[in-house]
Amino acid sequence: MAQGIYVASAEAQTDKAIVVLGMMELLWHQTQKVGFFRPIIKDEEDRDPMIHLVKSRYNLKFPYDDMYGFTHDIARDMIAADRYDEFQKLIIEKYKKLEAQCDVVLVAGTDFTGVTTPLEFDFNVDVANNLNCVMIPVARGFGRNLTDISEAVTALVESLEKRKCDILAIVVNRVSTDLVIDAAVRLKSAAPAGVPIYAIAENAGLWKPTICEIAKEINAKFLSGQDGCLHREVTDYKVAAMRLANFLDHVKEGTVVITPGDRDDITIGSILADLSTTYPRIGGLILSGGFKPSPQIQKLIDGFAKDVVPILSVEGDTFSTAVKVSQVEGTLQPENPRKIETALGLFEAGVDVQELKDRLAVSKPSRLTPLMFEYSLIQQAKANKQHIVLPEGEEPRILRATELLMLRQVCDITLLGNPEKIKAKIAELGLKIEKINIIDPTTSEFRKEYGEAYYEARKHKGVTPEMAYDTMADPSYFGTMMVFKGQADGMVSGSINTTQHTIRPSLEFVKTKPGVNIVSSVFLMCMPDRVLVFGDCAVNPNPDEKQLADIAVSSADTAAAFGIEPRVAMLSYSTGSSGKGKDVDKVIEATKLAKAARPDLKIEGPLQFDAAIDPEVASVKLPNSEVAGKATVFIFPDLNTGNNTYKAVQRSANAVAIGPILQGLNKPVNDLSRGCTVADILNTVVITAIQAQFDKK
Repeated sequence: MAQGIYVASAEAQTDKAIVVLGMMELLWHQTQKVGFFRPIIKDEEDRDPMIHLVKSRYNLKFPYDDMYGFTHDIARDMIAADRYDEFQKLIIEKYKKLEAQCDVVLVAGTDFTGVTTPLEFDFNVDVANNLNCVMIPVARGFGRNLTDISEAVTALVESLEKRKCDILAIVVNRVSTDLVIDAAVRLKSAAPAGVPIYAIAENAGLWKPTICEIAKEINAKFLSGQDGCLHREVTDYKVAAMRLANFLDHVKEGTVVITPGDRDDITIGSILADLSTTYPRIGGLILSGGFKPSPQIQKLIDGFAKDVVPILSVEGDTFSTAVKVSQVEGTLQPENPRKIETALGLFEAGVDVQELKDRLAVSKPSRLTPLMFEYSLIQQAKANKQHIVLPEGEEPRILRATELLMLRQVCDITLLGNPEKIKAKIAELGLKIEKINIIDPTTSEFRKEYGEAYYEARKHKGVTPEMAYDTMADPSYFGTMMVFKGQADGMVSGSINTTQHTIRPSLEFVKTKPGVNIVSSVFLMCMPDRVLVFGDCAVNPNPDEKQLADIAVSSADTAAAFGIEPRVAMLSYSTGSSGKGKDVDKVIEATKLAKAARPDLKIEGPLQFDAAIDPEVASVKLPNSEVAGKATVFIFPDLNTGNNTYKAVQRSANAVAIGPILQGLNKPVNDLSRGCTVADILNTVVITAIQAQFDKK
C-alpha cells in the first residue's frame, strides 16, 4: 500500500500551495511513482489549479479525473442530505484507485471556499484518517504576531490529538519576515513530542494575481495583450473616474485600471503610461459596461507592439467589477516559473527537508478507521467472489442490500422464496436487480436430493425420509443445505427469523471444524482508529476451560481472516499472578490449552482489560509481554461479561459493532438481528464471503 501524506489548511488564508509544491518536489526526487489527489475540487468545468500545477510540472501521467474525488456541489448536497459517511466512502474508493498505482500519494485538502467552512478542518481530518495518511496541517501566520500564532498552533495541536491524527510536521505559513526566526524557536514547545514545526516567511508577491487570472474570475474578454497576460502581476487596482492628467498621478507599478469603456482618454493614457519609461508599468486595463474602444482607437491599439498592455472588456458596471477584482487571489501556475521558484525557495528556507525525509522513512500509520475497514472488506470480498444464499428473499431490507451487493459486484447472490412475490417486491421498491438467481424451496428440483442428505445426517435422531423432505421446504434448512452441499459458499439469515431458527440447521448437519468443539461468536469492534475483535459475546453463557481455549483459537483465526494481526488477550479480573480464585484459574488453564493447541499464536492471560489495551498500564502490570498493551483479540470469560462489555464500548466509545459473526462451523453461516439495517445486512454478507474465502484456503 502506498504511503499517503495529507496537507490540510487549518483555517482560511494559509495558502498551503507552497507546502504542497515543496512536498511534491521532495517526493519527486525520492520516487517517480508519486500520485497527487484532491478530495474535493471547485467544479468539473474548470481545471483545478493545484492539480494543473502538479500534473504539468511533474509530468504525471494519471488521467485528470483520477486525481480528484468530487466537486463542491456533490459534497454539499451529500453532506446536507446526512450522507456524510457515504461521501467519505466514495472518496476512499476514488483514492484507492490512484493509490494502487503509486509508491506515495500527496493529498491536498480543501480550500475553505464554502462547502462546509465552519467544520472544514474536521472534514479534512476525517478524510486523512480514512485514507490512512500522515498529516501536515498548515496554520496561518499572515496578520498575526507571535502570541497569536502560538495560541493558534496550541489549539490546532489539541484538536489533532483529540482526533488521534498521525502528524508528520506542522507548518505555519506566511509568517512576517521579521518574526520567522523567533517563531520557529518559540513554537517548538507547542508541538507534540517529536513532531517538528516550521515557519515559512511571507512573500506578498506570490499571492498577487496575474491579469489573466483576473480575466478568468470576472469573466472578461480580451481585446488585446492576451499573449503577455500570464506574467503581468497585479499589485493594486484603481477606478479611473477623474480627468486623465489627475489620474496618472495615482498609477503605480502593477496597477490594474478599471474604467468605463467609453472613456477613450483613459484608455489611450493608460497605454501610453505603460509604454513610457517615465511612468510605472500598469498591470492591465479593464473596460466596464460592455463598451469597446471606438474603431479609431482600436486601430491605434492594433498598431502598437505585441506586448501592449492587456485590455479587457466586461459587461458589468465599474463598481461591481472593482469589487470582483478585489476578491481575486493569485495562484501558483506552471506557466509562471518565477513564482514557482520563489515558492520553493521559501519552503526550503523554512523547512528542514532532510528532517522531513527521515520522518517519512519511519512514518507508517497503522490506523484502521471503520470506513477504511469496511472498504477493505468489500475489496477483499470482490477479489475472489463467493456465492451467498439469503433465505429471506421476500424481505425488503434483504432486497435493498442485495441491490447494493450486486451493484458493487461483491458476491453472487441466491434468494430463496416465491419468485413471483420476490420480483413483485423488487418492482414495488424500484430496485435495479437483474439476472438474480431465485429458488423456491417448495418446488426446487434439489428438494428431494437435499431431503435425502438431511435424512442421512439425522436418521439417528429419528428423522424419517418424509420428515426430511418436508423440512427442506423451510428456507433456512434449504439454504443451509445449499452451503453443506457446496452449491453456495455461505448463508446469511435472521432479519425476520430467530437466531435459533437460523443456527439450528448448521448445528444439525454442517457441524464444527475438525479440532473445534464449540460454535462461538465474535464482534468486530470498529473504533475511531482501529478494529478489535471481542469474543464470545453472543452464544456461550459460561464456557469451561477447553471451550474458552477453542473460542480463543477460533477468534484468532477470524481476526486473521479479516486482516487483523491476532494478539489474543484472555481476560480476567486480575493480571498475571496478581489474583486468585476459580474464575482466574479457569482463564489460566484456558490460556495453557490455547497455547498448546496453537503455539504459533500470541496468547497472553490472565489479563485485565486495561492491561490488555493500554501500553502504559501494561508496562507496569505485565512488562515485556507480546500481547499486553497491544492486544487485538479480547476473549471474555463468560457471556455476561462479554455481552455487557461490547455494548458498553459500542455506546460509550461510539464504536461500530459488526456481528455477531459465528465461528467454528465447517461452512460459514451468520445470523442477523431482527432489527438489522440494510448496512448491517451488507456487512454481514461481505464478512460471510470472506469467511468462505478463508475456509477454502
